[in-house]
Amino acid sequence: MRCEWEVGPQHLQGYGIVHGGVHCGVIETLASVGAAVVAMARGQAVVGLENNTSFVRAVRAGARLHAVATPLTRGRKSQLWEGRIFDEQQRLVAVGRVRLLCLPADEALAGEVPRVPASSA
Repeated sequence: MRCEWEVGPQHLQGYGIVHGGVHCGVIETLASVGAAVVAMARGQAVVGLENNTSFVRAVRAGARLHAVATPLTRGRKSQLWEGRIFDEQQRLVAVGRVRLLCLPADEALAGEVPRVPASSA
């Protein structure tokens, strides 16, 4: 999974650099979407269990960032994904791992059954 964005004022914390939660959110989103694609083909849903993100380089508004998430494991019961965020000079900005639980399509989560779209395969 991949994405890119331009850092704007909405991404900054009080010192004028990208808030760590933005990096965590981007990495978790890419990992979750990638894991969901794998799980949906099996009639499953995924939920995040853990997000560990390290911040390597400070970034200010106007920078263009891109992120990549790749699976480390795509098991039947859990998946582990790694995400990396880079700046325009290909310098590492943040790196993280997200562990996700694969749920049966009919198992309740927080009182409701997750809606898993029908596979087009």
